[in-house]
Amino acid sequence: MAKKLLYTLLILIIGFSAQAQYFGGPNIQQTEPDPGNKLFFGGNFGMSFGNNTFVNISPLVGFRFNDYFSGGGGVNFVYSSFTTRNSSGNKLFTDSYGTAGLGLFGRVYPVRFLFGQIRPEINYVWGKTKYFTGNLPEVNYPGKFVPSLLVGGGVAMPAGRGAILVSLEYDVVQDKRSPYGTKPFVSVGFNF
Repeated sequence: MAKKLLYTLLILIIGFSAQAQYFGGPNIQQTEPDPGNKLFFGGNFGMSFGNNTFVNISPLVGFRFNDYFSGGGGVNFVYSSFTTRNSSGNKLFTDSYGTAGLGLFGRVYPVRFLFGQIRPEINYVWGKTKYFTGNLPEVNYPGKFVPSLLVGGGVAMPAGRGAILVSLEYDVVQDKRSPYGTKPFVSVGFNF
């Protein structure tokens, strides 16, 4: 499954990179500055419900300074809940986690469709574990502000009036309660 996803992604990147060359490179001249074309909006949005619940609402706003640099900021809210069951299907426990935060980002585009990115963030993280067997008490993880510094890069694939961004990122701060974990992760978003 992972190999098929990787091959599909590579085919899309090759196809979109050829299309990106059609749209022109960094040397395109505009006769009049148009600030409206430099402002962009986007972010991540995702939901799933059931035994495992996941909600991600992370809008952002940015400004394209020129063909090589852009930056901006955004807010994020992520909630997840995972239920663990025994072999009979009975609930053993549910872990719930939440994150709400603010962040900035800066991107550099060495090539029109490839970018490097840095994202400093501060997130408020909280959680709890609820047990359904035995007389174990509910465990609450008190809320805490957690810093993150995400670095990485990716591709911006043109899509209609915007672009789909796929990036590989890593949190270099590595706080033990970081919502990003200890390994590199893939992020997918959309800008318009």
